[in-house]
Amino acid sequence: MKSWDAIVIGAGIIGLSLAIELNKRGLRVLIVEKGEPGREASWAAGGMLADFLLETPPALRDLATASARMYPEFVRELEDESSMKIDLRDQGTLLFADVETAVRPVLAGPFNSAQGRLRPAATQAYALPRPLAELEPALSTSSPPHFTALFVKERCVDPRQLTAAAIGAARHRGVDFSSGNQVLSVELAAGKAAGVRTSKTEFAAGIVINCAGAWAGQIGPDPFPTRPVKGQMLCVVMPQKELVRHVIRTPNVYLIPRSDGRLVIGATQEEAGFDKQTIPETIQKLRQSALDLVPKLADARILEDWAGLRPGTPDGLPILGATATPGYFVASGHFRDGILLAPVTARVMGQVIAEEAPAHDLKAFAAERFRS
Repeated sequence: MKSWDAIVIGAGIIGLSLAIELNKRGLRVLIVEKGEPGREASWAAGGMLADFLLETPPALRDLATASARMYPEFVRELEDESSMKIDLRDQGTLLFADVETAVRPVLAGPFNSAQGRLRPAATQAYALPRPLAELEPALSTSSPPHFTALFVKERCVDPRQLTAAAIGAARHRGVDFSSGNQVLSVELAAGKAAGVRTSKTEFAAGIVINCAGAWAGQIGPDPFPTRPVKGQMLCVVMPQKELVRHVIRTPNVYLIPRSDGRLVIGATQEEAGFDKQTIPETIQKLRQSALDLVPKLADARILEDWAGLRPGTPDGLPILGATATPGYFVASGHFRDGILLAPVTARVMGQVIAEEAPAHDLKAFAAERFRS
């Protein structure tokens, strides 16, 4: 029976990125995916590389910032190795926030890394570079009310192109895939990971990494408290290619333009188990929120709507690192940040698996925090 050095459970962007990282380190890698590679949370994501302190849990900010900085090189490598194009945009984000109650108390304080505060000199980093009417001419002048527009230097990426390129790059490197094959358990030998048992067969490897997203908790041993968090969204073709130029985020809706004239509108956050059905009333509500921001979207043609399942955890933080079982590791629970955190997750998990000191402190993300 063929064996591998490492088995990655799950072919989302986290599993794919880690498989490529392990392959770079000289390991023979197999990815085992219950369905079609890249077709779960990664396919359903919006692709905002959101690195803004008010929207990122304090424990996650260092990882988020590091990963955001890695993205241009991450995308370039995937494009080179897959011969595919990835739409990575750097026009930035217009964030509408309640400055008085949410933003100013954070930005005005002295620098404190634990609280994520900024030095006073940094508070101008979010000022609009030009008048709002110049940045987004189609934006309604009357909405959203009672909020101030901030400019955040963020990128966004097309996650479907990103994931397809990661699949292509992994195959180019010789990473093996087993698709349509659900992992039921991690097999042990002498108390250590020895491979996986699936719905069809068994695969052997001395290293197993659970990157199964919302399904990670269904695989033993050492079950993890991951759960699915449903998000519904839709995509339209803008009546003008550059009608919306920046990512726009408000408390009710976000708009993510693509370079080909599409616009992604999202997203809900629902506790609905593993249900991925869309609800017409919910999709219409999202569309109406987008119209309130950009009235000319009334002429936009709806391409599709969908729902995805984000992998949530009780404390909203990912689970990264070794487990109580030697040879068994986990990289899951990234919630809304799986696309953003893919490159840094691959790097630090590669270091952990190789028994190197990780480039970032992972104590806050240890699986053992849930053992009690």
